[in-house]
Amino acid sequence: MTTTLVAPALRRVSYSFSADGNHAACLATAGDGAWHVESWSLRPDGGSGVLSAPERPHADKPEQLHTQLLALDDGSVLVCRHEPGHHELVLLGGPEDAERRIATVRSPGLRLLPYPGPDGLALVLGTDTTPVTTVWRVPLDGGPLEVLTELQGLFGGGVWLDPAGRRLALDAVRDGRVKSAVLDLDDGWLNPLLEMSETSNDRLQMCDPVSGLLVISSDAPGHDRLGWIRLAEDRGEAPGRVRFPEMVHLPNTTVRPVAIAPDGDRVALQLDRGATSRLAVWGPEEGTLLDVKMPEGCLGGLGRWTRSGLHIPFSAPDRPSGLATVLPDRPGSWHLTGTAGAPTAGGSAVGVAAVGAAAATASEESASADDPASEPVWESAHLELLVGEVGPVESVVYGGLDWRTSEHVVLALHGGPAAAWRFEFSPVLQHLAANGVAVVAPNQRGSIGYGESYASCLHGAWGGPDLDDITAIARTLVSERAAGLPLPALFGTSYGAYLALLAACTSPDSWSRVLAIAPFLSGPRLIAEASLPVRALMTRLGGDVELDDALGPRDVVRLCEGLRAPLMFVHGDRDDIIPVGQSRTLRHRLLQLGRCEGTDFRYLELPGQGHEVFAGDGAPELYTRLTAFLRDS
Repeated sequence: MTTTLVAPALRRVSYSFSADGNHAACLATAGDGAWHVESWSLRPDGGSGVLSAPERPHADKPEQLHTQLLALDDGSVLVCRHEPGHHELVLLGGPEDAERRIATVRSPGLRLLPYPGPDGLALVLGTDTTPVTTVWRVPLDGGPLEVLTELQGLFGGGVWLDPAGRRLALDAVRDGRVKSAVLDLDDGWLNPLLEMSETSNDRLQMCDPVSGLLVISSDAPGHDRLGWIRLAEDRGEAPGRVRFPEMVHLPNTTVRPVAIAPDGDRVALQLDRGATSRLAVWGPEEGTLLDVKMPEGCLGGLGRWTRSGLHIPFSAPDRPSGLATVLPDRPGSWHLTGTAGAPTAGGSAVGVAAVGAAAATASEESASADDPASEPVWESAHLELLVGEVGPVESVVYGGLDWRTSEHVVLALHGGPAAAWRFEFSPVLQHLAANGVAVVAPNQRGSIGYGESYASCLHGAWGGPDLDDITAIARTLVSERAAGLPLPALFGTSYGAYLALLAACTSPDSWSRVLAIAPFLSGPRLIAEASLPVRALMTRLGGDVELDDALGPRDVVRLCEGLRAPLMFVHGDRDDIIPVGQSRTLRHRLLQLGRCEGTDFRYLELPGQGHEVFAGDGAPELYTRLTAFLRDS
């Protein structure tokens, strides 16, 4: 694959590892809204680095954020581009070092799976509304897709049980439950693999085909637990009893298996608690769990462990996402590849081309750097506990204690509600901090990462406990800031935009400005307009229930008469998550109340943009406009 010098990536998503573990791929952007494919060589011979995939034939149409990637053993990348009504499979790189079309597939859902067999590049799972799941194989020569079998029902997942690519474990969805089943590609037969109980959800998370180690998750013990088992030497025999050790059942912690060691005896675990991640190595048979030293930050949820080390995505507030490589048996052997510095105060944190493409391929020590010149130049952040309504609220804070003395401070509210701010690189928050706006980003009640009760308290109570926490934090921000400084501003996206509007309407004297990106106006109003998948998600999270208390329904249309702070709200007109009609209704209501557009409020509708407005075209200009609005106080 041709090496192309590109501006350093500020955001990387959708990582994929090749079957042999020697290559990885991801989507990357320099912050200008243009996404491209990166292929990473992870070979231990010193050939590591970032290689940019060939340019697409039409330069004015870059990759999209939802493009699927599958890294292949030769460094090429199989790409699935989701277009209206169909999916395009293309191969980037390869022997001809060019983009090659593979197939067009018309199916509502499509997923790429790695294929370790010698007679194909990948497997493709396609689902329709019947529902039927079709399994195709992509031939080595990139010819027409081969239909291997059609399965009645919905199937996801995809874990190989043998190194030859013949037995594939899938997640079978039946009657609202998930069970693990094995598909034999030789004869198309499907057989049960894990059936812990009739009512349990049982998933195979990963497998080492050589040693037979299986890592599973199941709620059969009463709540979701991580367990393990070994396949019998005769792989045709049923496996033995699944064990659920207490050592990997950690309170208020999400435990994710990310890779199995080459010896087949150890498992790398990502432990998420609060806003940060840590890495541990679990020896199931030995009964050991050992922490791996790493910088404070967040891991990417997947990895690959080869003889050259454990490779896993990593990010921190001052470190754009890159691939970390660690040798778990050697403390301190932590390296991060693919990061780059950027200007601090006064400079833009997006679209930075002047840093130099060489920085994008530099490998650096990030655990403890003694050389001051190697220190990152991004704005630093720390975690701070702020006073919520009923207890402390962990918050990501940029600028040390500067929010108490900075002329401008913004309270940033995350999307969700089943989400949280993470201690990772955020181009939005970095841009604000780099331009003199101190940032306080709280994980109020309803955020994930702090235990089940903390997250589930919002079920049927949107705009309840979380709004109380935001109101309490606002009191802290106002009381602890130096005299004479402006009130804090509010900034939120998606659910955070809804929450920001509620806070501005119900505590009008606490805010200097309000910035809402892709807001909705109430749970029932959104359900009335949203797509079927969004409505189903909202119902599952309790967004279809109006909160019944002294304040009454949390409907922005009903409450926005109380809004006093200048408001700016932004919406893409092709938002398929929160329809643009929500913002249009808000604009109409404000005009009904006699508010003056351009003075009391500003509405910016972005043509052709979806829900992720910061990931689309015109992102740098949007950052500039939003920052100028927040600083205009």
